[in-house]
Amino acid sequence: MPVQTSFKVDSVRDHVKNTNMGKENYLLESFPPEAYQRLAPSFQTVFLEQGKRLHEPGDALEAVYFPIDCLLSITVTMSDGKVVETGVVGCREMLGINAFMGRKETTQTEYTVQISGRAIKLKAQRLQEEFDRDQELRVVLLRYTQAFIAQVSQTAACNSAHMLDQRLARWLLEAQSRIASNELKLTHEFIAEMLGVRRSGVTQAAQMLQDMGLIRYRRGHIHILNQAGLEARSCECFKTVKDEYDRLLVSSKRDLV
Repeated sequence: MPVQTSFKVDSVRDHVKNTNMGKENYLLESFPPEAYQRLAPSFQTVFLEQGKRLHEPGDALEAVYFPIDCLLSITVTMSDGKVVETGVVGCREMLGINAFMGRKETTQTEYTVQISGRAIKLKAQRLQEEFDRDQELRVVLLRYTQAFIAQVSQTAACNSAHMLDQRLARWLLEAQSRIASNELKLTHEFIAEMLGVRRSGVTQAAQMLQDMGLIRYRRGHIHILNQAGLEARSCECFKTVKDEYDRLLVSSKRDLV
């Protein structure tokens, strides 16, 4: 059954007139200039609605997404119906690394829009062609893949080793850094599903962070008031993943200069 998505597509011609559009996504900004220019005519700006599924297990991947100000989740649904987030994708990343990893199908994971916003959409086949053609682009995307694996691994460790209020603080920081906003339009129920815990646990943890003056929340909205304090309350996982992204992607961009 085809995946139903909700988005509005801008004219590709409009994008070609503005080749700086991809600079709103850090990974695209790291692309070698020649590869970027060849891909740019194929870019589409799309608006993705919260809660929409972009990909289902077993389906061939037709397109990849480079978020601008939206937040996307990679989730796994267990046999009992429980959903757990295994990765998060925002303006530093892309969704759909399997497009250039040899197989375009995923057997376990779903791709879901967490926070509504814009993304750059590109046909998976077009990215694979450029990946096979351009060695410098291949280096960038493989380094990104290494950084993303570090995120997934750190998330698994965090979920097993750290207290819920620390995990919530980390998750809010991860979301904030990927949409560049202190205002997160998310319900406790949705966050609980992403963290794999009960809603009541998220409510208690959020209340603790609010009492400390780190966040303010009301139904469907969380506002980060004190980023430094939230980082201090969080576990080490947020900084560990950020440092790994910076090490791999910043060094990749520097190597191409």
